[in-house]
Amino acid sequence: MDTRRIVVISDTHKDFFTLRKIVERHRQDTDLFLHLGDVEEDVRKIRALYPDLPIRSVRGNCDFGSKSKPVDIVELGGARVLFCHGHTMFVGAGTEYLENAAREAGCNVALFGHTHVSYCRYKDGLYIMNPGSPSSPRDGKPSYGIIDIAGNGLLAYVVQLK
Repeated sequence: MDTRRIVVISDTHKDFFTLRKIVERHRQDTDLFLHLGDVEEDVRKIRALYPDLPIRSVRGNCDFGSKSKPVDIVELGGARVLFCHGHTMFVGAGTEYLENAAREAGCNVALFGHTHVSYCRYKDGLYIMNPGSPSSPRDGKPSYGIIDIAGNGLLAYVVQLK
């Protein structure tokens, strides 16, 4: 069975070393990396180091002057993923706005960052995930996320860094 993988990273805040560590760990087994914003400079550096790396990103609230979209959608192997930093979706007050936007766009996964707190759940056909922050977690657990996509469905989970 053909399994696809998305690695989800957010809020690296100029901790390029940790971002590179995650990319090194997964670049051979990952179809797509998504960076959910804060800080875009980290994504530019990783693209320079690995020009062929499949990585997409959105801007965060700390990405001043960025021309990147605040929200984007990607499709991979049966997953339709809405990804954003979250500040424009008011995630500090909850995920209801984000969930509604994802459902309206026909997505089965909604990703956000911004809070620096990891979160992953499944609700009425929609996976909602915040990968947390590998650099400055507010829940004491440096982390990132993985979405595995197979013919029989999706599995989204948070990975804690050692």
